[in-house]
Amino acid sequence: MTSHPSEDILWVGFQGQTAKEVSDHFQPGAVILFSRNLNPDPQKGPVQCFEMLQGLKGRWGQKDSLPIAIDQEGGAVSRLRPWVGETPSFKNIFQTGGVEACYLWGSLWGEGCALLGININFAPVADRWDGHTNTGMGDRCVSINPQEVVVAVDAYLRGMEKHRVQGCLKHFPGLGGTLIDSHQGLPSLEDSETLALNALPFQELSTAHRLIMVAHLKTPASDPLPLSMHPLGARKNQYGVEGIFIPDDLEMGGCQKWPWQERVRLCLMAGHDWMLVCQTDEGVHQCAAALKTLDEDLWSPARQRGWTYRKTLPNLGGEKFDTQAWSDWTQRVQSAAKDFMRVR
Repeated sequence: MTSHPSEDILWVGFQGQTAKEVSDHFQPGAVILFSRNLNPDPQKGPVQCFEMLQGLKGRWGQKDSLPIAIDQEGGAVSRLRPWVGETPSFKNIFQTGGVEACYLWGSLWGEGCALLGININFAPVADRWDGHTNTGMGDRCVSINPQEVVVAVDAYLRGMEKHRVQGCLKHFPGLGGTLIDSHQGLPSLEDSETLALNALPFQELSTAHRLIMVAHLKTPASDPLPLSMHPLGARKNQYGVEGIFIPDDLEMGGCQKWPWQERVRLCLMAGHDWMLVCQTDEGVHQCAAALKTLDEDLWSPARQRGWTYRKTLPNLGGEKFDTQAWSDWTQRVQSAAKDFMRVR
């Protein structure tokens, strides 16, 4: 297989549940797991996942730790649900148990990810809750009060990071108040006060080394583009937010109006460090092909920042899957979920 250096900035979803099933026709810099990659059998699935990731690390992680991510928020967005059962949403955790419960669940998810060999969790949601339905957000958001969002998200992140799993602040600058699910179309916000309130948790919690996922969201300043493809959504944002910037999935409806080459070019000009393509092999190949048409001066800075970030990531999981530790962890997750339901 002949790879192109620009492929290092691809952060991709993939097909398959074993390393042999995963295509080697591309050379991504990072991978993200979805439910389709996990055998739902609670006995066989975790071991199979661990072994798959060991294989992918051997294939793509020779120089530095391979970034391996998952969306494990709990509640509605829980890739590990087949193995652990139903778990509470972020909003319900905070409203029922406060900061302590947010730390507990962040720690539980961090521990589980670490046992599997996953070093990044695309969580938690730092958007404000607004009660709107059909936006893809709902109980993934903890509160309408931005200061409550700050303390809840901070506790969740600290819990995960205790186990050396990196979190991610999403979806900058905040989707609170929108009416359209960005998976389906392009939401917009016009009110500057709402935008400022939404951005506050990101302002207070961002650091130079923390992942920031940027929303497909149109504002008056970015019109007609979504902020995910505009400098004001990444390195030139007005809120002083710094971090490792990555756009939300580039196959989502919120950015599909733009051809792949334009999508990728604008994201790189905005200052993103990675290109996130989650759902299809076709999307991955189209993104990779678009990168190859662009001047090296455009993608090389992102590639260098990506390699710098990789050097900060741990190689988790060890050489052999710890079956006993996984069993103990699963029991604690299920017990915590049952305790939560009793409190409610």
